[in-house]
Amino acid sequence: MVINLSPSPPSHSSSIIRLANSKSPISQPSVKLKTHFPKPLFSPSFASPNANFTCKKQFLHDNSRCTHGNRVDFRTCAFAGFDYGNFEGPQSVLEAAAVLTAIIVVHESGHFLAASLQGIHVSKFAVGFGPILAKFNAKNVEYSIRAFPLGGFVGFPDNDPESDIPVDDENLLKNRPILDRIIVVSAGVIANIVFALVIIFVQILAVGLPVQEVFPGVSVPEVRPFSAASRDGLLPGDVILEVNGNEFPKPGPNAVSEVVDVIKRNPKRYVLLKVKRGEQDFEIGVTPDENFDGTGKIGVQLSPNVKFAKVRPKNLLEAMRFTAKEFWGLSSNVLDGLRQTFLNFSQSASKVSGPVAIIAVGAEVARSNIDGLYQFAAILNINLAVINLLPLPALDGGTLALILIEAARGGRKLPLEVEQRIMSSGIMLVIILGLYLIVRDTLNLDFIKDLL
Repeated sequence: MVINLSPSPPSHSSSIIRLANSKSPISQPSVKLKTHFPKPLFSPSFASPNANFTCKKQFLHDNSRCTHGNRVDFRTCAFAGFDYGNFEGPQSVLEAAAVLTAIIVVHESGHFLAASLQGIHVSKFAVGFGPILAKFNAKNVEYSIRAFPLGGFVGFPDNDPESDIPVDDENLLKNRPILDRIIVVSAGVIANIVFALVIIFVQILAVGLPVQEVFPGVSVPEVRPFSAASRDGLLPGDVILEVNGNEFPKPGPNAVSEVVDVIKRNPKRYVLLKVKRGEQDFEIGVTPDENFDGTGKIGVQLSPNVKFAKVRPKNLLEAMRFTAKEFWGLSSNVLDGLRQTFLNFSQSASKVSGPVAIIAVGAEVARSNIDGLYQFAAILNINLAVINLLPLPALDGGTLALILIEAARGGRKLPLEVEQRIMSSGIMLVIILGLYLIVRDTLNLDFIKDLL
């Protein structure tokens, strides 16, 4: 979702899918805030702490079987510019876009229902930001689809000069008790958490819980045509067992990182790989091409050498137990990804994803394994929930922070001008960041690179 920039007053509920930014109408030069909840769409959890390659994590159940006795996060790693470059298959793109849209709608519906069920006036429900593409009105609420797919927002008529509702109406959001407002602002995050749990539960019942067994080496699931790897004889399905005579001390993501590091450090220099192909082991010499930043690249997709199986629950109680464990594992990884983003911001900032990259990753997941869409959707929901809780302007967490400040001041609100200044600055920042991510991620798509 995106930070919503609709021209409504200080939004008391902002949300982010937190992979993009949503906001209400951007067409007006001065952002005139009505109370609404914007949600931006940025996703640090799709970023790897490693500088030049991105890791898409597939998080697996606690009871994963592993030949080395360790549970690992399964990451599919690709060199920069190749991890989400392909938009092949319109069906997979539509599936990923549908997942993203559903998550935005669920988030905004949480705010909307929490307000409506308490009798609080709601004036707008929007998916996207900016100019309206389509709309209809029902029960004094304008429902719209907007031009910029950066998120969505729920608008409230609290400070809308065009509203005919008296400013002292007790059912305006700003006039409701602090607890009522906290419920409305928090409802989007709660809706995403519940939706993530439902998705995981359905996945476990429908296809089972994925477990993994880890084997030595690094798998090569894909080799890019005309790349250094293709030129020197590496094939999809090969397993790299050694690099320059060195075995990998530990299987899993660490082994992938080791291969990536060696390749990056040796542009235009010979690298010897020991490869397993079928039942045969042999050596292949690869000479990495030089990247624009001076690092080496060979044009492959790499992943830990793992095999997957599905475990189905014996009964509903076990299904709920599996769901809780998987949700906890996914949440821990999202939180860890966010922590790494902040701790290594200079390295990981370039890995923050916008809606284009999210849909591209989702389309890749849908193409390779439709079951992966379950975890893709669950991770996005958790991501959005976590990011929206950050105490930043234009996010739900920022609005909650203002409400808590009001509570600490004995019920005295900050001056309206101060709130508007805080929220409008946050909204503008989200819009700028959202548009930048859309442009950057679009330019990173392979077919756009080919055109350029």
